[in-house]
Amino acid sequence: MVLSRETEVYRRDARKGGKILNAQEREELLKPYLPKPSKPSSQQTRKPRPVRTFLKTQLHIFVYTVIHTLFSVFVRFRQAYHAILSRALAILYYHHRTPELIRKDIKGLSRLPRHLSITLELQEEERGGAGLEILLDEVAEISAWCACAGIPLLSVYEKTGILKNYIPTTHRTVAAKLHAYFGRRRPSLQVRAPHMPSFLNGDVAEQSASTNDSGHLQILLLSSEDGRSTLVDLTKTLAEMSQHQKLSPADISLDLIDAEISESVMGEPDLLLLYGPNVKLQGYPPWQLRLTEIFHVQDNVGVEYQVFLRALYNFAKAQMRFGR
Repeated sequence: MVLSRETEVYRRDARKGGKILNAQEREELLKPYLPKPSKPSSQQTRKPRPVRTFLKTQLHIFVYTVIHTLFSVFVRFRQAYHAILSRALAILYYHHRTPELIRKDIKGLSRLPRHLSITLELQEEERGGAGLEILLDEVAEISAWCACAGIPLLSVYEKTGILKNYIPTTHRTVAAKLHAYFGRRRPSLQVRAPHMPSFLNGDVAEQSASTNDSGHLQILLLSSEDGRSTLVDLTKTLAEMSQHQKLSPADISLDLIDAEISESVMGEPDLLLLYGPNVKLQGYPPWQLRLTEIFHVQDNVGVEYQVFLRALYNFAKAQMRFGR
């Protein structure tokens, strides 16, 4: 009954806006329901021990320094080993800009990629446009190697997309490099980028031409805009079509998305070659990497023929199980 009376008083006071009871009466009313205050701890506070703290800090610093020193030594030895191995392979397998030697190096391979994709990086610290010239020369060299090996499609990914602004220049640079390798009987060349007209043998062409007797090489220039941004734009387009009753949600499938992305950007490459010291995709189109074989040489610096050759050998030995 007491509890009911106290509850009724409290509720009446609440309905009146707190005008019936004062603050002290409310505290007395709620005191039986509050937990008992904890007793102060009887344990004495520990006295600081500066000597022990100093020794513990010095021990942590010593262990930290030893770990970093050992890891630095390991990294230096690893980089030296890879540099020596790279130089040795570059001497043993040098192409001398001769297509016959490149074909001889890949003669024993059971298969070759029909679509090779590479990632390159613009050296922005270079002055006077030297970074762009180096990038164009790297693209031209790899294009010549692909033409010699019989790889018909090469896609070049560069994050900033600067090569898309120089499609005619890229075509001239690659054509000059092919002429240095093949002479007058160089393969026909087509350079294009997604959503842009292609550049074929010195002329702008919307459709690719038929291959000639010396073969045909197609170069596709990619950037970060062709990756996740393309997926976002496609998602918005499909959502708008579905809202306007132009496309049924049941018709949206993986095959439809794959067909749209393949048509607007590119299909899945067979082999992705990462040039650089570390594994960095840098925003590479993610949808096209589901079944792609990725190859990378640790601590590699620059574009070298022996890395290209090792990638082809690794691809030839790879087993494609496709989920089985």
